[in-house]
Amino acid sequence: MLIASWNVNSVRARIENIKNYLVKYKPEILMMQEIKTEDLNFPYESFSTLNYESHVFGQKSYNGVAIISKNKLKNIKYDLIKDRLKQARIISAEVNYKNKNIQLINIYAPNGNPVDTEKYEYKKKWLDDLIKQLKSFLKRNPYLIIGGDFNIIPSSEDVYNAKSFEDDALFRLEIRKKLREMINLGFNDVYRHFNKTKEGYTFWDYMRGAWQKNNGMRIDHFLVSNSLIDKIKSININKEPRGLEKPSDHTPIEIKLA
Repeated sequence: MLIASWNVNSVRARIENIKNYLVKYKPEILMMQEIKTEDLNFPYESFSTLNYESHVFGQKSYNGVAIISKNKLKNIKYDLIKDRLKQARIISAEVNYKNKNIQLINIYAPNGNPVDTEKYEYKKKWLDDLIKQLKSFLKRNPYLIIGGDFNIIPSSEDVYNAKSFEDDALFRLEIRKKLREMINLGFNDVYRHFNKTKEGYTFWDYMRGAWQKNNGMRIDHFLVSNSLIDKIKSININKEPRGLEKPSDHTPIEIKLA
């Protein structure tokens, strides 16, 4: 089973790129972030014609997450975090795979910049609430996969110029510690599980020729619970969609279950 995660930066603006990706790479499940549309305007039919069911937690113009799947999903949840700003940033579903009931959690974490504003405080609170929920989930189900845009650069090798990001909300030490706290609950950063030091950028800004210069960062992640990590066969950062016309500034990441 191939599970992918992709911050599409507007599902309607990227619909042709997304459909082409689905046809070519055939993931059973795609978790999308920053869909930037309300549920009502989500392109359900575009995906149903490709035999994907869609589960959407949308928001007008901003944020929004969705899971589309060729497998039957159950226990869809949209209220995992009591978000005081009521932003659509997290959706969860369960899928049965080889007699294991796997909980999928798709997240679009707040950016948090600028750091001296309420946006940064909101990011810290949102991550703290997520960590609390993960503790609860692990008590009920040892098989968890968290995918999405975490808006966290884990370490210096995950960004093209670490020095310039020292006071950025994506790389501040206290934010990186929150990712480490998540992992310490009993998860693995799948990319680093398979690639100890190799660069693995997933995002390149639209500005300043970042894509052409490979000035990227790794902020999209899969975290897999310890009891499931031996079932993960591989992880791939699929850079092809980032090089197309009208691309998202993120590119898909893919894990394959053995």
